[in-house]
Amino acid sequence: MNTALSSHSSRKKAQNKTKWPFRVLYTVARLILGGVFIYASIDKILHPAAFAEAVYNYQVLPDGFINLAAIVLPWLEFFLGTFLIIGFWMPGTVVISNLLLMTFMGALVFNLSRGLDIHCGCFSTSPTDNPMDAWTVLRDSSFLILAIYLLLTVFFSRVSAVLKADK
Repeated sequence: MNTALSSHSSRKKAQNKTKWPFRVLYTVARLILGGVFIYASIDKILHPAAFAEAVYNYQVLPDGFINLAAIVLPWLEFFLGTFLIIGFWMPGTVVISNLLLMTFMGALVFNLSRGLDIHCGCFSTSPTDNPMDAWTVLRDSSFLILAIYLLLTVFFSRVSAVLKADK
């Protein structure tokens, strides 16, 4: 009986050693992406009219949706960031985060291909900050990679089973 308990204990220790890198990477990805969303939302929440102008400059929404988008998007980013940081409702949070980031990337690439000279509006509502360029696409691609990693982890990975086993 004692050897069975000892064997179970050593097997549990070995499992814990293999779990920690997955947990650390998952947590770091959540915290980084959550921080990015919260940071991106703050200036937009504080200056909705300036953000509405940035949304208008993208020329992808009908005029009737510009103010609605300028009010809803920053709060959506804020709550997604908060949910990512605290690990709340991860399946929905990662799906919405991925959809939002893919939409942002699509709008960026679309307007770059059209040659529009506008500011990004990603982290600041100031027309002189964040010019839209290839660097913006590269930066936002890195955020999308993190979001895709989280999506795959939450839905399709053994890491998800590892994380659930500890709860």
